[in-house]
Amino acid sequence: MSQKSGTHFTEKQGYYLAFIYTYAHMFGRPPAETDMQRHFRVSPPSVHQMIVTLERNGFIRRQPGVPRSIEILLPPENLPILEWLGIKTSKSL
Repeated sequence: MSQKSGTHFTEKQGYYLAFIYTYAHMFGRPPAETDMQRHFRVSPPSVHQMIVTLERNGFIRRQPGVPRSIEILLPPENLPILEWLGIKTSKSL
């Protein structure tokens, strides 16, 4: 869960947010719902419900009827990118 700026999301929501951010950074455009479906190996309704939930909670914004229009509304430092990638940070670094 993000503790910064009072923003709270579940672990699963954090993974979706990290995926959306990383995908957009790598490819220069946000992922389609089918990209998330393939990555997380879930059904289309599951991905869509997560997107609706993220939008309702104010974590993302999208334009209805416009493909690949997801915009993350949180600063990147609030996203659990390292945890999502499975990278363990050391306190000695």
